[in-house]
Amino acid sequence: MATINNNLSEYDKASIPNAKDFRFGIVVSEWNDNITEGLYKGAYETLVEHNVLPENITRWDVPGSFELIYGCKKMQQKNVDAVIAIGSVIQGETKHFDFVCEGVSQGIKDLNVLHDIPVIFCVLTDNTEQQGIERSGGIHGNKGTEAAVAAIKMAVLNKK
Repeated sequence: MATINNNLSEYDKASIPNAKDFRFGIVVSEWNDNITEGLYKGAYETLVEHNVLPENITRWDVPGSFELIYGCKKMQQKNVDAVIAIGSVIQGETKHFDFVCEGVSQGIKDLNVLHDIPVIFCVLTDNTEQQGIERSGGIHGNKGTEAAVAAIKMAVLNKK
């Protein structure tokens, strides 16, 4: 039986490869920035904790989560070993939520299929703003931390 870990920031730090020789791009949505800034902080701090030099982390901001696809595509062209896409989409009263979530997830999937630089999906798709806050440095930890760990692992895999 699988164990559910409710804290996204808990992981075996000793199992993560040293990332000192890697370069990472982080593309951050400006929409819901009270959430995306927390996710960015978690990702950035985790990369640095695993010996990524701050000058080897490039951050670009885009207006919203839908624009993450284009931003990540352009970031893949900038001599990075992995890209982290950070966004937050919160359910509203219309179907806009569904279209944005579907488009972003399919777009990031397409980037991973079509190109050789991995793109990590760190886009929260929550029912409420509070759920996003709880997953971007709140009581459930930080999905940005989890995304950075995935980025390191995928960068290593890509070099094999």
